[in-house]
Amino acid sequence: MNRFFGYGSLVNRQTHVYPGAKRMRVAGWRRVWRATPINHVSFLTGEPCEGSVIEGLSADVPMGDWAALDLRETGYLRAKLPEGPQIYHIPHDLHGPADGPRPILQSYLDVVVQGFLREFGEEGVARFFDTTAGWETPIRNDRGAPEYPRAQTLSAEEMALVDRYVERMRQRRA
Repeated sequence: MNRFFGYGSLVNRQTHVYPGAKRMRVAGWRRVWRATPINHVSFLTGEPCEGSVIEGLSADVPMGDWAALDLRETGYLRAKLPEGPQIYHIPHDLHGPADGPRPILQSYLDVVVQGFLREFGEEGVARFFDTTAGWETPIRNDRGAPEYPRAQTLSAEEMALVDRYVERMRQRRA
């Protein structure tokens, strides 16, 4: 099957042109912010997690030409899900531990949350935050000069929503 399952920035249809995108749920996985030595910021990855379910989009890879998507997802491995599509993920031992903190880019998080809001509504945004680990990772506010290559413009309401959920996660950790 020439389909992938995206659970982060690929949920935001403005970041890609892959056809046949459909909402999907995948059991046995969760999201986690992962620091590696190959990037100065954290990656959002998926990892097996019994009892967890994540939402995202599944879409076609035209003619099975995975090269462009593999390039976009540099640093990730691709694995086939029991549901059929392939998922990109970074196992703990793939790159080794980072030698220091790797922040989450605000512009990256904004793109992900915007996608979840548009696909699954605010309830989907809440589920995104609830099914993602690693919120102790610092967030670097780069909204004024986005570093994320697929950054999108968010409305004031969308930014306020992201900020509200980030604050909610901070309060849960406290």
